Amino acid sequence: MNLKQGIETRRSIRSYTEQKVTAQQIRQIVETAQMAPSWKNSQTARYYAVLDADLKERIAAEGTLQFSKNMNNIRNAAALVVLASENGVAGYNPDGSFTTGLGTHWQSFDAGIACQTFCLAAHDAGLGTLIMGIFAPEKVAELVGLPQGQSVSALIAVGYAAGEPQAPPRKPLDEVLTVL
Repeated sequence: MNLKQGIETRRSIRSYTEQKVTAQQIRQIVETAQMAPSWKNSQTARYYAVLDADLKERIAAEGTLQFSKNMNNIRNAAALVVLASENGVAGYNPDGSFTTGLGTHWQSFDAGIACQTFCLAAHDAGLGTLIMGIFAPEKVAELVGLPQGQSVSALIAVGYAAGEPQAPPRKPLDEVLTVL
């Protein structure tokens, strides 16, 4: 598939087969995702691949704020990737002051780029993903043993899609594009 096809056909997957995902598959996806751009090439994204069923269950039960949809998504996916970011790098000067008036925004911005790049690489590898934002970051960090100085940016369910969801409708181009 070419890049345009990949972008147009990647979907949020909420139903998975029971087929396993291997550490090697995740490794290859992350190898591609590492090419995502970042603030001053700081490369602050960190990927924690959870393949252990017991840990995945603990994250579902204790780290999702009891949001049942995310609990189910984590339980049904073959793998869970905890996307973390190094704190205090993106958008900062070496002395710790902000480089930009947007403050801490750049850490999330870089995490978003890394997350989407990961999901597109997974799609290219034949895997489905779902980016989840409703979770307890401190609890998830504790459960996966995140080092101090990193924080959880997103949870990504990974597995083989049980179907092919249709693309949701998009807003008209003239509503999202202004040419000046």
